[in-house]
Amino acid sequence: MNPGTTVGEPIVNISIFLVFVVVTLVVVLRASRTNRTAADFYAGGRSFTGPQNGVAIAGDYLSAASFLGIAGAIAVYGYDGFLYSIGFLVAWLVALLLVAELLRNTGRFTMADVLSFRLKERPVRTAAAISTLAVSFFYLLAQMAGAGGLVALLLGIDSRAGQNVVIAVVGALMVLYVLVGGMKGTTWVQIIKACLLVVGAAVMTVWVLSRYGFNLSDLLGAAVSAPGSAGEAMLGPGAQYGATETSKLNFLSLALALVLGTAGLPHVLMRFYTVPSSKEARRSVVWAIWIIGVFYLFTLVIGYGAAALVGADRIKAAPGKANSAAPLLAYELGGTILLGIIAAVAFATILAVVAGLAITASASFAHDIYASVIKKGEVSPAAEVRVARTTIVVIGAVAIVGGIFANGQNVAFLVALAFAVAASANLPTILYSLFWSRFTTRGALWSMYGGLLSCLVLIAFSPVVSGKTDPATGASLSMITDTGVDFSWFPLENPGLVTIPLAFLLGWLGSVTGREHGNERRAAEMEVRSLTGAGAEKATEH
Repeated sequence: MNPGTTVGEPIVNISIFLVFVVVTLVVVLRASRTNRTAADFYAGGRSFTGPQNGVAIAGDYLSAASFLGIAGAIAVYGYDGFLYSIGFLVAWLVALLLVAELLRNTGRFTMADVLSFRLKERPVRTAAAISTLAVSFFYLLAQMAGAGGLVALLLGIDSRAGQNVVIAVVGALMVLYVLVGGMKGTTWVQIIKACLLVVGAAVMTVWVLSRYGFNLSDLLGAAVSAPGSAGEAMLGPGAQYGATETSKLNFLSLALALVLGTAGLPHVLMRFYTVPSSKEARRSVVWAIWIIGVFYLFTLVIGYGAAALVGADRIKAAPGKANSAAPLLAYELGGTILLGIIAAVAFATILAVVAGLAITASASFAHDIYASVIKKGEVSPAAEVRVARTTIVVIGAVAIVGGIFANGQNVAFLVALAFAVAASANLPTILYSLFWSRFTTRGALWSMYGGLLSCLVLIAFSPVVSGKTDPATGASLSMITDTGVDFSWFPLENPGLVTIPLAFLLGWLGSVTGREHGNERRAAEMEVRSLTGAGAEKATEH
């Protein structure tokens, strides 16, 4: 594919986009009529049923990384790309078994409600809000990068300036959705998007398999022999990870971040506050895990189908690079109409996830920092929501700038960085708070700030930001595209292998070395609440 080549008909592609945007805006406007309280804005009034929330959780979880990034990684690297799917699915099981229902029973609106339940409120809420904003920022980078590559492919926009405009438009739409609809409107967008995504992926999966007589072996054989393919390496480990000792450590670090990261993702955990009871929370988990599991099986066929029918060379030459694999496959299968539909689904995926991230980040700032720390609880719900709305605008602007820098990176990989930040900054403190009675405020602060800062520093000085080049072409594969700029000294692309154990160690060390003792009474009360849900609807003031 030559740079700037348009795939499909731009008018058709944009028309399908606009239909989706108009329909979802109508849904958001209708939902916004019932936004009267802080609980309505943050948690959708706790009015969603288990199945509805389960579909919405799947919508939150199945981001651009799941559809665009993983399909592209499988198309280019085969087996090693599918490891992303395995990691994301296993991660959901960890979140389900360890933290999901316990957090929902203990908290009210945000993760910090849980962490501050038995610890000193102001410092812990501040740290939790800062880590939430950091995780949301990295996750937003991935979605914005996916949006830039996707729309650039559909409109034939090869210039960075044109793709930057696309990213700005996505950011503006995100702000509009959340400002108008709050959590209730965002949840309905997630439900619509999840249904479209699963149906679209199912159609592509059946279509690809039909090309090969519904014989998976024939499909894999075609992917191995396709032009530009990695050959037999597509069917086993080693095409992306395993060639060197560093790449093996890279894989271990990536796997650790993926498996543990979900249990610390604020925007996924916040979904459990939108149901009225623990029973509905459990039902939503069952629905979500079925949808997520089936979808990741679809990505295997879509990825190998793109390798066989489109070819790795064409994928890597397209705007958006690996992120373009699924749309290119759609065009190969069904021409302009299927491409437009699948691209609209991908666009819906990006828009819905960034809306969920934005409302989580804004709720964390308004509820945890403004209302609880700055105003010390002396603020009306209406004023708190106003601050949340202002925060959304700021978050949108920051996401646009970050997305411009991240444009061209594989979105599945960028999401893995967000998972590393979540697993380092949030997960140790969550687990210690829920399960260790001797855990103290000092331990929480050491763990959160230590995990977050170490993660950010190691990412900044890793090959992700500078110094990584394509051995074949010499082109930069880092966020800083100037190949002459290289200030990386940390060899791993994902810091999870170092920062996650460090955060656990700091949490333990801070707790056992300080003068403060764990609050045994509050720990016991928290245990009862987390297991039974007693008092979950009340504010967690102490």
